[in-house]
Amino acid sequence: MFVFLLFGLLTPRFIMVLLWLFSDYLSRGFDGSWLLPLLGFFLLPTTTLCYAVAQNSMDGVRGLGLVLVIVGLLFDLGIIGSSRGRGVFRKDRAAI
Repeated sequence: MFVFLLFGLLTPRFIMVLLWLFSDYLSRGFDGSWLLPLLGFFLLPTTTLCYAVAQNSMDGVRGLGLVLVIVGLLFDLGIIGSSRGRGVFRKDRAAI
């Protein structure tokens, strides 16, 4: 189970690094800004990638682009929430 969590946390960040090194996809999506993609790398990487895809390929954050960004946000929050919930459960079970 830990492997899936680690894979889910590292994959979007790895993709962002590859995009940063080999293309201008992120900078086009964020109008040349570097601060928002940097914050997104640490806080909400999947949402940041979905936003860049929506801006570059889907006519902005409207319609399907908005749906994609919301799905990315839910995915990020799901990964963060599930890891915290399991840790609390294990602490409670250890006390019994």
